Amino acid sequence: MDVQGRDLSETVWTRLDRKAGAVIELTIRQLRHKISTWVVMALGVILMILLLAFYVDSIRDEFEPIDNDGDSVDEDRDGYPLGQERKYGTSDWNGEEFPGSGIYIYEGEIDWNDENREISGNKTWEGASYLDATWIDTDYKGGQWDYIIDWEEVTDCPDTQGDVFIDWVPDYATACQLENGTYATNGKFNAEGNLTVPSEFFLSYGYVTGIFEIPKDPKEMYIDEDDIDWDGSGGSQGFDDDGDCLRAGWLTQFDNSGEVMWWEEPYRPDANGNGILCDVIWTIDPQTGEVISIDADSSVDEDPVDENYVGESSHRTFVIATGKIAFVLLLGLFLPLFLSLGLVRDETERGTLHYLLSKPIHRGEFILYRVLGYLAVVSAFILVLSLIMGLITSVIGPGESLIRVGDLPVWLGIAGATILVLAAYGSLFNTIGLLLPKYGVYLCIVIGVWEFAMGFTTLISPDSSVATLSVSHWGLQLIDSIVMVSWPDTIQYSQMSSAFGLQTGLQWIWSPPVHTLNSSNAYLGILTSVTMLIGISVSMIGIGSAVFSKREIM
Repeated sequence: MDVQGRDLSETVWTRLDRKAGAVIELTIRQLRHKISTWVVMALGVILMILLLAFYVDSIRDEFEPIDNDGDSVDEDRDGYPLGQERKYGTSDWNGEEFPGSGIYIYEGEIDWNDENREISGNKTWEGASYLDATWIDTDYKGGQWDYIIDWEEVTDCPDTQGDVFIDWVPDYATACQLENGTYATNGKFNAEGNLTVPSEFFLSYGYVTGIFEIPKDPKEMYIDEDDIDWDGSGGSQGFDDDGDCLRAGWLTQFDNSGEVMWWEEPYRPDANGNGILCDVIWTIDPQTGEVISIDADSSVDEDPVDENYVGESSHRTFVIATGKIAFVLLLGLFLPLFLSLGLVRDETERGTLHYLLSKPIHRGEFILYRVLGYLAVVSAFILVLSLIMGLITSVIGPGESLIRVGDLPVWLGIAGATILVLAAYGSLFNTIGLLLPKYGVYLCIVIGVWEFAMGFTTLISPDSSVATLSVSHWGLQLIDSIVMVSWPDTIQYSQMSSAFGLQTGLQWIWSPPVHTLNSSNAYLGILTSVTMLIGISVSMIGIGSAVFSKREIM
């Protein structure tokens, strides 16, 4: 009881609540009537709509198998996939070398100054000539650096440039047809007929021996041909389904030093060093039962059936990327930049601050309540936006259940992390507005650029010590910790993406939290990140209060 007989709870806490409520309500009302508030929020909504449209479009697209190990390509366009060429020890960069291609035997050449410029026969030719052909091997093709003429692309010689080989020369590895039906060639080709070599040009010729027919494998044989063989336990797992690790019976080519030729894939059948050829080591945390690392030998389980794994991993990649980039880095920076910078500064410029402080309220309280009013507005926006995103993606995401209930804690965690980031940035920008009323906006822009840079540094290198000097780092680390708590098997999907070449992006957008006091405990990661973000907010409010308390109000 006080001297007037009133309960202290009424004289202290009631007045405190009234002052807080009045300032917070005023702040909310002012922000609601600012055009910039609605503009930046509308941009945030548009961003989420675009992201959802992208997500829905990717869900609707039919899944196309992915060649994770790249052995279905045919760089030299000889019709033999890279995987088949490796089996026979031939290069996929040389169209003249393929399984069963034989050996090229050089016969001779017509030099630039030879008198006899004509020759006939069925040979392999290279150089410049006028070709009167009785037969052309149109299946003889090659890659970019083989200089083999693609006869399917041959057109008529242009009649506006003058005489070919006199006024102009065809590009190398090309040919064109003259009006008399002959061809002007400049490159490699197989053909039978009569050839005339233009003056001051060169033509070599030979033949290929030892040719034998090997059917061309369809490239589909080398897509999803080595699935993940794992029984759910730890230790040595995996099986070389397509044989490109053991390479039994392969005709691998070696150079003079005993090393495989440069076009051969590196051959490391015991890359994980456990003494077992062509296996995969799965390491499982004995406490949680979750996979924590996967170490595969070269070319084991390297081209899995992506449809079995990519759907879930891609969904998580989208959720985490949206939380980190769209919510924390974009909304987390732009909302406070537009809404919190002038929480106190604008009142000073309008001359209304004197009236607001005429009531019995401490200046430090005033700053705190202004920040809380700002947080009430942005927190409601972020919470609603994240719940809508979570509901939509949980319904249309992969899985057999009607709604992915396990996604909702992640989205709520993203909302919480974003709100803490908004509090930190809001307190920081408001304090800068107090310190530098005229030029604070420029400093805030510089800080925004720094925060963006540190955010992406955190994505690339989560344990970067420099990045810890930023708010964005702790916001992103908080999301990593929340994901690990809500989706404990995310580390397994991330490890699978890295070990088996799954193109989901999960290993780039998420990593286990690093600020766990060397315990790998995600809850400690949450505690550390939350403590840092709250500490930044409180310290900025404290600095702002100290500056504001000494400033004369006009």
